[in-house]
Amino acid sequence: MLADRLWLSRSCNDLLAGAMSLIMQTVARFFAGKLVPVSDNPVPILKNDSFVRHYVPFFGRALIDRAVQKIRRGRRPFYWQVAYRVIDGPGIAETGQLDGKPFTVLPDDGQRFYADPFVFEADRRHHLFVEEFPYATSRGVISVAELGDDGTFGVPRVVLEEAHHLSYPQVFAHDGEIFMIPESGSARELVLYRAAQFPDRWVRDTVLMADRDFNDATLLESDGRFWLVGTERFGYGSASDTMAVYCAPSLRGPWVAHPLNPIAVDHSATRPGGAFIRHDDALVLPVQNGSRAYGAGLGLMRLERLDASDVRFASPRPIGAGPAWARTGIHTLNRAGNVEVVDSAG
Repeated sequence: MLADRLWLSRSCNDLLAGAMSLIMQTVARFFAGKLVPVSDNPVPILKNDSFVRHYVPFFGRALIDRAVQKIRRGRRPFYWQVAYRVIDGPGIAETGQLDGKPFTVLPDDGQRFYADPFVFEADRRHHLFVEEFPYATSRGVISVAELGDDGTFGVPRVVLEEAHHLSYPQVFAHDGEIFMIPESGSARELVLYRAAQFPDRWVRDTVLMADRDFNDATLLESDGRFWLVGTERFGYGSASDTMAVYCAPSLRGPWVAHPLNPIAVDHSATRPGGAFIRHDDALVLPVQNGSRAYGAGLGLMRLERLDASDVRFASPRPIGAGPAWARTGIHTLNRAGNVEVVDSAG
């Protein structure tokens, strides 16, 4: 997943890092006896068109687009929005479309943005956890808002802050307690937090992983074991296109890497975009589609096999555009009860 298609040096770095990850994946699958033969396909005949002839117009259009975006956003260097709706019956996971009842945007004051929404229901109240990113600090914190009797969420308040960036606040219950596993890849650690007083006070419970740049770790408990699916940056390159899986006998570990890591290298089917969804006796993982740009799309990918010897997902089913959320793409999808939440890049 190329972070910036405009600057060629950055693109080349990402491509080379992706090639290294593909080599690592092939070696792991060879020694595990999991390599699958690829059928022969005719090599396409490429037109002898000049690279400069195509790139120069692209470069010009991209610079103009960025200038327009900067003018529209004012002083915001980048911008994300969270939205929610209260619905009964099928949602996006069932229809695969951004249709039905319109979403309501979670407002901000222009000095910050909200992203990565997770919703959790406790004591018959819905709590919306988000990454809050104040432009003044350029560092994400975790905030929460509660759904009022009028069906709207209040202003999020900060409940977890560290010296490093935090995002993707996956909140869940286990053994009578409430936990959170936020992303903290920039600190090269993955930490389990426990609610000492839900939803406002959280304490560091266990460091699940150390010295790893693991992103958007998404938890699944299955067949008596715990699994974390996310993307991992191996050295340089993108943090969004290389899937890795870890497993443990208990929530607190010890967590070990799957022998087939990296599971996949793909710009459209590796980075989670929300918690696992149970649908029609199947488990579905929302995954980000970065084939056009980061945050531009989301798909629903059915889990076909997950055990100590193999990990397999079906091809993702793209979420189609619709009038319920008329923004640029979709980046995260979550639901608890009758509250469904999404976000996108501006």
